[in-house]
Amino acid sequence: MILSCQNLSKSFGEEVILDGVSFQMEAGEKYAVVGPNGCGKSTLLKLIAGQMSADAGDITFARDVNLGYLAQYQDDSLEGNILDIVLDSCRELIAAEAKLRAMETRMSQLMGEELNQLLEDYQMASESFERMGGLTFRSEATGILKGLGFAEEDFGKTPDQLSGGQLTRVFLAKLLLLKPDLLILDEPINHLDLASIQWLETFLGNYRGGLVIVAHDRYFLDRIVDHVLDLSNHTSHSYKGNYSAFSAQRERMMETLRREYAKQQKAIEHQEAVIDRLRQFNREKSIKRADSRQKILNKMEIMQEPIEEEHAMRLELTPEKESGKDVLTVENLSMGFGEQELFRGLNLLIRRGERLAVLGENGTGKTTLLKIINQKLTARSGQIRLGANVTVGYYDQAQQELDDSKSLFEEMADTYPSLTNTKIRNVLAAFLFTGEDVYKKISSLSGGERGRLSLAKLMLSGANFLILDEPTNHLDMESKDILERALNGYRGTLLYVSHDRYFVNRTATRILELRDGHFTEYLGNYDYFLAKKQEAEERNPGVQEQTNSPCDDSLDRTADGGKANWAEQKRMAAVRRKLENAREKLEEEIAGKEKRIREILQLFEDPAIATNSAKLNDLSAEQGRLQDQIDGLYEAWASLDEN
Repeated sequence: MILSCQNLSKSFGEEVILDGVSFQMEAGEKYAVVGPNGCGKSTLLKLIAGQMSADAGDITFARDVNLGYLAQYQDDSLEGNILDIVLDSCRELIAAEAKLRAMETRMSQLMGEELNQLLEDYQMASESFERMGGLTFRSEATGILKGLGFAEEDFGKTPDQLSGGQLTRVFLAKLLLLKPDLLILDEPINHLDLASIQWLETFLGNYRGGLVIVAHDRYFLDRIVDHVLDLSNHTSHSYKGNYSAFSAQRERMMETLRREYAKQQKAIEHQEAVIDRLRQFNREKSIKRADSRQKILNKMEIMQEPIEEEHAMRLELTPEKESGKDVLTVENLSMGFGEQELFRGLNLLIRRGERLAVLGENGTGKTTLLKIINQKLTARSGQIRLGANVTVGYYDQAQQELDDSKSLFEEMADTYPSLTNTKIRNVLAAFLFTGEDVYKKISSLSGGERGRLSLAKLMLSGANFLILDEPTNHLDMESKDILERALNGYRGTLLYVSHDRYFVNRTATRILELRDGHFTEYLGNYDYFLAKKQEAEERNPGVQEQTNSPCDDSLDRTADGGKANWAEQKRMAAVRRKLENAREKLEEEIAGKEKRIREILQLFEDPAIATNSAKLNDLSAEQGRLQDQIDGLYEAWASLDEN
């Protein structure tokens, strides 16, 4: 045992944050703390780190455990440059190093026995210094800083020259170099780009100490944690496994609790009905029996109704009409600002039903591309054409589509004037805005609340082509799961930008990486994207992959090459169209044969047929043939799906 928390409770005034939270960690275990916004995740970390006192409960550590704690926000009171601040974690090593340098200086001043004794002392001190990591701590410090996104020219900067996000990264680097027995991290990846997040994943995955972490990147948690502590409804439940395992276990547990609750409620209703009937008989014997049953009922431990905290938002995305097969065509698109060129000669074809994610480092032009497609910006050159019957719904990560001067109710009423007041209230309630909340000014909303309001507007749009810019920003994990399910059930077309790799992995069927002003296409989800990138890296270490894909202009950047690429993209689109048509025909044939099997099963129940052995034999034989045919069709369908 490295950490034990028993019955921790914490309130702020009348508001209960934590109530009876308990869990125990063994050395080397890695815990993610999850739950909806405001459930007390950061509060729990502060209690463990000793930054705050619990109202009740006990926190116990193993003997001689040293802690490292990273808060969400840092002060800038430290002195020195970035490298000095990080190396300050190794004061003992720095002191030992200085002692060795002093001993080396004295060697030139001594002779005879004194020199021999000094050489013995130096040998012992040098071996101790090496065992403590003295030969590598400086290179580790620079490696950690680079891994977290700092360049060598940044090492000399002081805290007053850093942004809040950069300062948080410096503190994180300091902790990682310290290597405490128990690392406590509150939102460590909020200010990291994708490359730094991937580096931190590897570091923490190999970290030998214990870890308690709060983070909203579910892909990140899947790769590093082996336990999840859920703080929903003010208390705690511990699950073994990563985030995906927790999500599946929690859903199974909630389903079991719902069944048990319904079963108990039914039993209670039955007992109450029996008691009422016994009392109605108005006889001494029946009244005694009623009283006896009532006593048993009163002693029963009544289950609480298993409900999701805040009841969760309800999101359903349904297009009002179907678009044409070609949804968006982009030809030779170029864009930049001033002398800065973001991309050039981009070609893209999106067909109905596709779900495309655009990935790339910050500053490559992903959001700019979406704004151009949505006619919020004008490109330097190139053409953009929407297909027949295409209606666009746009989600802006900055929520600039919202009018801060309006209330939530006014925003919805002005956007959709045909809606009744009752309908507006019902929609807002579905997104957790109830009572007087609907009259709040938009300017007073948190990032998560603004995101939910934007999703509410998007749901009502009835658009068949959704363009989303970082749709999961500011959403808690439960809301992200709900958005994913809504998008996976959406029958329109989807184009989005996101840094949420778990979200991309669950929703994308095609990925476009925007790098060095050009697209590279990957026909799969995020795991497929990573696997292909790794294959390319293994083939050509240090060389960025350049796949010969229909959207990849990086192989030939001349004008003729761009035309060749566009022709290749059209050819690939035709191939995809043939596959889609073949898949649709197979699905129709399967549906027809499955319908006939259902008809046969109904015929088996017909008394006239049940006594006709010849007819039964014919129907049974037909059922067998149909099932064999369906199995073959499914195999053919699966082989198409692999192409």
